[in-house]
Amino acid sequence: MIKTKNLFDLSHTQAGGYLSGYEYPWQALKGIKDFVTAYGNELNKSEYDEIKPCVWIHKSATVAPTAYIGAHCIIGPETEIRHCAFIRGYVLVGRGCVIGNSTELKNVILFDEVQVPHYNYVGDSILGYKAHMGAGSITSNVKSDRTSVTVNTGCEKIGTGLKKFGAMLGDYVEIGCNTVLNPGTVIGKNSNVYPLSCVRGFVAGNSIYKTGGIIVPKQNL
Repeated sequence: MIKTKNLFDLSHTQAGGYLSGYEYPWQALKGIKDFVTAYGNELNKSEYDEIKPCVWIHKSATVAPTAYIGAHCIIGPETEIRHCAFIRGYVLVGRGCVIGNSTELKNVILFDEVQVPHYNYVGDSILGYKAHMGAGSITSNVKSDRTSVTVNTGCEKIGTGLKKFGAMLGDYVEIGCNTVLNPGTVIGKNSNVYPLSCVRGFVAGNSIYKTGGIIVPKQNL
C-alpha cells in the first residue's frame, strides 16, 4: 500500500505521467527539478507567464506581492500564493491549491487542491489530491544523524538511498496542527492525523493516527 499507484490518483496532477514511471513515489524526488524544467518549457504561453527564468505561473493564479518564488517552479491555475510564502524551487503546485502565509516549499509536488495554508514547511515530499496540512505542521526531511532514510512499513524496512526525504501523503490525507512528520513518513489515502503528533513510518489508508501513536481504522469508530 505504499506504492505510487496505491497512494495517488494520478489524474489529479500535471506530473501524472512522470510519477507513473516510479514504483515508489519517493523515487521521483531526485528528478523533480528536471521534470519541472522540461514540462515548464512545454506550457502554453497563452495560459502561463514565465515571470523569470524557469518560473511559470498560470494567469488565473493569485500571488501576493510579498511571496518569493524561486526556480524551477510551476504554479497551476486558480492557486493562491499568500503573504510571505517562500517557494525555494524545484516545485510543482497543482490546480486550486493554497500556499499560505510563511509556508516554505522545496523540492515537492503538490497535487490539485492541496492546502498548506499556515506556516508549514514541506520539503522533499509529495502531497496527494486534496491533502491538507494544519497550521504549523511540517515535514522533517533530514535525519538527525544525516544517514539515508528508510521507510518502515511495520513488516519491513525499505532503504531509499535518500538523505533528504520528508513525507508522502496520499489523497485526502488530513494532518493536524503542529504535527511533525519525520523523515520517510508515508500516510495512506483518506487518513487523519491528530494535532501535536510525531509520526514516523507508515500509516495505512482509512486510518486515524491518535495521541500516543495509536492507529485505529476509521470503520471501527
